[in-house]
Amino acid sequence: MKNAYLFPGQGAQFVGMGLDVYNYNNESRELFERANEILGFRITDVMFNGSEEDLKQTNVTQPAIFLHSVVLAQALGDSFNPQMVAGHSLGEFSALVAVGVLDFESGLKLVSARANAMQKACEIRPSTMAAVLGLDDFTVEDVCQRISDVVVPANYNCPGQLVISGTIEGIDRACELLIEAGAKRVLKLNVGGAFHSPLMELARVELQSAIDSTTFNKPLCPVYQNIDAKAHIDPEQIKINLIEQLTGSVKWSQIMQAMIEDGATSFIEVGPGNVLQGLVKKVDRKMETSAAKL
Repeated sequence: MKNAYLFPGQGAQFVGMGLDVYNYNNESRELFERANEILGFRITDVMFNGSEEDLKQTNVTQPAIFLHSVVLAQALGDSFNPQMVAGHSLGEFSALVAVGVLDFESGLKLVSARANAMQKACEIRPSTMAAVLGLDDFTVEDVCQRISDVVVPANYNCPGQLVISGTIEGIDRACELLIEAGAKRVLKLNVGGAFHSPLMELARVELQSAIDSTTFNKPLCPVYQNIDAKAHIDPEQIKINLIEQLTGSVKWSQIMQAMIEDGATSFIEVGPGNVLQGLVKKVDRKMETSAAKL
């Protein structure tokens, strides 16, 4: 049996998330309270009782999802027994803390720095993303290349579902061409910017200095990283891949296929929501999936 643990990214949040974990034991409660101190505001108040609008702000969403995932993994104790891990976009940071590459405080500070840097990049250059359903990857990539504005594949979520990222004008044009090319649906996403695209370069530079000054350790098990969908255990390579992730595409579909090829027999999602379990089923419907539970 090989257990693959998956950590969700932005979009999985909901009001009330993590309250059960907070109340589970003293250690969990202390980690949440430590996070409040590190961040300089009571993120737990927003997570447990805030409005959806407040929770949707990138500089709140990202640390909130990270906290839910990381404290839950810690609370699982000995039953958290991964042979491989991966995290979707932001979730990669949660995965790295869960398997000991980063300590809790360093991970949270990096996530907060990443969220603030991305927020800043979005404000400097308004941009957006769109989900493309029912087209093969090659056709979507081809359409992106034909547009003069910045438009790139951002998230390879599963076969037939690819998210693109770019300028507002470029995404509008791409949506028209993708419908013409036979896409079943093209949905513009309610996001603040073009994540995982060259338009995040300013954020990448800012995050790089924070990552370069942080200690990375060898993981307890291989980490499958977004940028290349390969398993990594070398701390320096993990660091490089994490920096590149901000402007590169999330190869999630490829990660799922690689994990299955490497012997994964069950996938456990650690954190809010169940989106990643659904994506596993789109890659291989026979795979066993579940949510981590206390």
